[in-house]
Amino acid sequence: MLLNSFRVTEFRSVQDSGWIDAEQITALIGTNESGKTNILLPLWKLNPADEGKIDLKDDLPRDKYHVYREAAPKPVFIYAKYSLLPNEQAALAKISKHKAEEFAEVIVSKDYDENLFWEFPCEVGVDPTIIDQTRNLLQECRRTLSTTQTSSTKTETERREKASLIVDKALEALDSSDNIQNALTAALDELKSFDEDVKTSVACAAISGAVQQISEMVLECKKPSLAKTEKVIEYLKSNMPKYVYYSNYGNLDSQIYLPQVLQNIEKKDLGIKESAKARTLKTLFKFVKLDPKEITELGTETAGSLTQEQIEKIADKKKEREILLASASSGFTKSFNEWWKQGNYTFEFQADGNFFRIWVSDAVRPERIELESRSTGLQWFFSFYLVFLVESEQHHQNAILLLDEPGVTLHPLAQKDLFMFFENLAHNNQMLYTTHSPFMVDSNHLERVRSVYINSDGKTVVSPDLRATERLKGKNQPQSIYPAHAALGLSISDTLLVNCNPVLVEGESDQVYLSALKNLLISKGSISPLKEIVFIPTGGVKGIKATSAILSGTSEVKPPVLLDGDKPGQKMAVELKSDFYAAVPEKIINISAYTELENGEIEDLFPKDNFARIVAKFLPRQEEVDEDFDDIVVEDKPMCDQIEEFAKTHGITLETGWKVRLATVVKREILKGTDKVISEKDSQYSKIVELFGNL
Repeated sequence: MLLNSFRVTEFRSVQDSGWIDAEQITALIGTNESGKTNILLPLWKLNPADEGKIDLKDDLPRDKYHVYREAAPKPVFIYAKYSLLPNEQAALAKISKHKAEEFAEVIVSKDYDENLFWEFPCEVGVDPTIIDQTRNLLQECRRTLSTTQTSSTKTETERREKASLIVDKALEALDSSDNIQNALTAALDELKSFDEDVKTSVACAAISGAVQQISEMVLECKKPSLAKTEKVIEYLKSNMPKYVYYSNYGNLDSQIYLPQVLQNIEKKDLGIKESAKARTLKTLFKFVKLDPKEITELGTETAGSLTQEQIEKIADKKKEREILLASASSGFTKSFNEWWKQGNYTFEFQADGNFFRIWVSDAVRPERIELESRSTGLQWFFSFYLVFLVESEQHHQNAILLLDEPGVTLHPLAQKDLFMFFENLAHNNQMLYTTHSPFMVDSNHLERVRSVYINSDGKTVVSPDLRATERLKGKNQPQSIYPAHAALGLSISDTLLVNCNPVLVEGESDQVYLSALKNLLISKGSISPLKEIVFIPTGGVKGIKATSAILSGTSEVKPPVLLDGDKPGQKMAVELKSDFYAAVPEKIINISAYTELENGEIEDLFPKDNFARIVAKFLPRQEEVDEDFDDIVVEDKPMCDQIEEFAKTHGITLETGWKVRLATVVKREILKGTDKVISEKDSQYSKIVELFGNL
């Protein structure tokens, strides 16, 4: 089950967040006190891996506490929309009477009384036209029975007349009730009153066929709704992802008293700080496969005078402990350095009597220093690494990880290292995290970012529109988008883009082609832009809104957007014109308007024959291929579609990033100043000039 989106209602400062899309990794950015934590906590409490109990005094909105405290039923505070995997859909279809596609999506919600509710948006209910279908079926049966057959015997003729009367009664029964199931059952009962069964009889065959079809319709009506199918709900409960919430990371003391560790690991009433430490220690010992009880016992000495045998036994136990600790130290050091990129560290675990110590050294500081005396960043990552690696991979596979302000104490470069950590964890787990640090925002994936802010009513709001706060009346919170703004390096690029016209394009290949064409047109004197045209790739249609919001800054002037004519491009064009670009729809430009194709892309701007010849040289050539790409290219189909079809047909592997590499090859040809790609004589040339005139 994958989390598609979620919605928080009536939870602390959140009145209604609206539906929040969830990516594999989702970042919630905003200032302190904007309510970011109040977005994560309800998800955690939906299906917590550990703890996560509802507390009415803390969780109910303060301004409505007196209303909701004794309310029955209490309000729902979280909705989560999941996509089910094909194997899950198949399993649910097997244990129910429903089709697999009806399980494509499920919405799970929870109220303050701990009740779970289930909705199935794709569930197929009773078809309201089923009565009309049955009527048509019976009328067709009636016509069959009325058809004269010269070969019919007197007995068969009588059977037909009898069957016809029964069909008439069944037709009347269809109107006997407004309830579809009852009406069908009544009609079926009439048909079943025909008590003859002769295999050669047309009358018997007609009635039997009608009985079979209407019986299937009745069964369809009788099937229970998915929300009331116990086996379905049991399956979903057992397979719903657990939510793992982290806000406190327990940094460890220099000296760890093992008897206390043994006590604290089992305690449930520790304070926040001690509980976090106990959690870290528990995961540490589990990760290095050490038992704190065994380490304690191996170091226990017998009081009083000892025999030589006893001395040797104690020495042997201590030696075993030293070997265990050395082995664990080596294993942990190797594993840790695969993740931490800020230095090559060596960890040493040491036990002295009942005390356990962690020593750290590195190339810069080769002397051993206790972990507690190292940087808070290193301590944080040590704890973070342990808890996440152990709990997410071993205990919470397919969990959804919720991180509240991770890496706050880390150096900016170390915060960047967290992305590698996140990306690896996200292979098996979805992640949502809050931050107000620009270094915790991935500028390559702004589509993952959601802005969290307080609206004019003092309520927490979540939006994919990173400029939403700038339009608040009486409020000005542009600082809430600062993390995303800074992540793009716009403190610098704002200056660089002065006297420039930024144009948003979907991908890097678009940027390469258009930059080359710009230089060509300028060199030919076809365009004379007053400002430098800068093409900015957004990483696909998903990143357009966010990038536009950030580039716009505090101004309302939005950059032009150039979209492909494919389905995603067309859909985004409609979306932008009706919402984000409603005031300036002319700034949404579809490349297909300048190609011969309705669904054209950037590659279709060029004369097909010229472009095809370059493609033919670009594609890896198979010896057994008898034809080149330029031999089969056609005018009425997008170029990229043809390239992909040609490659598939001829067993050619198109490696990741092939479009960008092809664009680079074409760019080189354009910049050579030859006519191999396009010339002023080509009809497409004037279209390209027209396109640049509208940017």
